[in-house]
Amino acid sequence: MKRILPLLLLWLCNYTVANTAPQLPVEAFASIPDVSSVQLSPNGTKLASVVRVDQAKLKGTVVSIQDIETGEKSIPLHTDNQKFVILSLQWANDNILLISAKFPANRYGTPTTETRLVKYDLTTKKTSSVLPRSVLDRLNWIPQHQGQIIDLMPDDPDNILLSLDGMGENVGEDSVLKVNLAQGKSSYTQNAKKKIISWITDRQHKVRISIYNDDTEYRIYEQAEQKSDSRLLWTFKAFSEDTVWPLGFDADPNILYVRAYHQGFEAIFKVNLTDPNLTKELVYANEATDVEGDLLYSQLKKKVIGISEGDGEEYTFWETEYVGLQNGLKAVLPDAHNYITQFSANERRYIVYSTSSTEPGTYYFGDRDEKTLYPIANRYGKLNSELLANTQHLTYEARDKLKIDAYLTVPKGLEAKQLPTIIFPHGGPISYDSNDFDYWAQFFANRGYAVFRMNFRGSAGYGYEFMKAGLKSWGLEMQNDVEDGTRYLIAQGISDPKRICIAGASYGGYAALMGAAMTPDLYRCAISVAGVTDVAYLVKSSRRHTNYEVVKEQIGDDLDALYERSPISKADKINIPVLLLHGDKDRVVKVQHSREMYDELKSLNKPVEYIELENGDHYLSNNDNRLATFKALDKFLADNLNPKL
Repeated sequence: MKRILPLLLLWLCNYTVANTAPQLPVEAFASIPDVSSVQLSPNGTKLASVVRVDQAKLKGTVVSIQDIETGEKSIPLHTDNQKFVILSLQWANDNILLISAKFPANRYGTPTTETRLVKYDLTTKKTSSVLPRSVLDRLNWIPQHQGQIIDLMPDDPDNILLSLDGMGENVGEDSVLKVNLAQGKSSYTQNAKKKIISWITDRQHKVRISIYNDDTEYRIYEQAEQKSDSRLLWTFKAFSEDTVWPLGFDADPNILYVRAYHQGFEAIFKVNLTDPNLTKELVYANEATDVEGDLLYSQLKKKVIGISEGDGEEYTFWETEYVGLQNGLKAVLPDAHNYITQFSANERRYIVYSTSSTEPGTYYFGDRDEKTLYPIANRYGKLNSELLANTQHLTYEARDKLKIDAYLTVPKGLEAKQLPTIIFPHGGPISYDSNDFDYWAQFFANRGYAVFRMNFRGSAGYGYEFMKAGLKSWGLEMQNDVEDGTRYLIAQGISDPKRICIAGASYGGYAALMGAAMTPDLYRCAISVAGVTDVAYLVKSSRRHTNYEVVKEQIGDDLDALYERSPISKADKINIPVLLLHGDKDRVVKVQHSREMYDELKSLNKPVEYIELENGDHYLSNNDNRLATFKALDKFLADNLNPKL
């Protein structure tokens, strides 16, 4: 078993830690992860992973496969992260690895993101599309998304079920295709139905649940048998408290697990579909936070065993055997969140991902029979946890007395007093920050800045009322929460009021620019990475998408008012240096947002710099673009905040 040790492990250098951590190279933080998506084959003998490479003749990302017993390696796929980006890996069976990827494209003149599913056959050592040309020709259209696996069918490992999106008049209507991985043959398991956007199978691999969406209305249907008539289970509006989202089935085809609100917070229930009242039986709930994540199902035990996120942000198991394993991991890997991401089919071997605010992430291979646990890969190989800054949880009150959770990262070895500070609101905005590792925060802290990340109202995970408080609140109460957090740091003496920069990406970039415009005396500079600058344009540009009505419900539909709550309408109020960065292939927030903001600021003779990232997407997937972004951030902050390290 010791042959596994050099598998992917990127051993760390030995540093001597002084009172303050040495300044590490930008590449240590800004490079895309060295290793990700580590996957164990069902028989527990092979490991596949996505690995970053930076060699003279090979740059980008590769898929790496290694035999645990023999050490034999293969690299079936490489990408420069421009033509396409590898999203994830999954073993369909012991012989076939499935590779999901995305790439930028255009459909009918509209920029889109396409997804594809590729298979690698370990026997033939060939890589090919899961949907061969013969299948696509028979479909008469090329689905935009071809990587939506809804059932790996472990009882029938030669086949998988794929959900395919419709085209033309059938946009937003998904069908289900059964694909034979060995022969490439396919057949319809479920035909598309009007406005059905998603399907869920039971553990017998029958399509049972369908999700209907029309504007802001959702309906959940159940069919007792595949392709039979459906009955309505639940109906609800987007962002309503009576939502009931199906998660999956137990071994019993009549027991469906769902996520719904319990005392104002999302919780897990199970429902017996033979019960005419569809009574929801509570299975798991947190006291004051939502329960998120996916069901954990044991194919070996034939039962649901937990949820992939729970109390303490770790996997929550309901079965004693798995709780014992998790407690054992906590004993040997203390002060970290330890995620058992995968078991082999017989559940004797497993993969653990361990991380914390100062642990960039380490993958471990466990063997329950040999009672061993080996580190096999570091997610960020150039980062040593001893050099990273601690993050502490804080709370403060917004001006209307609403409690806001936040996270403060202080440069290692420095006292939290009169520090140059980065205010860093998250994107989404229905997302959240946590105490897990954040490479942005650690980069800023390593450069001598305190970093403050707040979960302003509307952030995910805090219950229905908190989420609802963020609806249609762009530039209003959500923005006030960010400002109030900044003033809290000043009042506590943590931040030097003359050296505070507000920065963010996506929605965070919007909040940064709005902070610069609405409170010009509060910040010394502002940074927007792929930020929204015209909210009215954001809403208008979503009209051709199926989620347009949901966007309006979340953000608003008074375009005049939304424009007034946009940074571009307030460019004349911005008097501090601004740095804009944006990828020209961004399919989430179009590059026009930053281009037009730059033009407006420049025409007003405002201090602005704009960097456009060639072939850049919304997520800085290309390593060169990510490095260019962080080097620009480094210089801009040093020029404007002058940290004292």
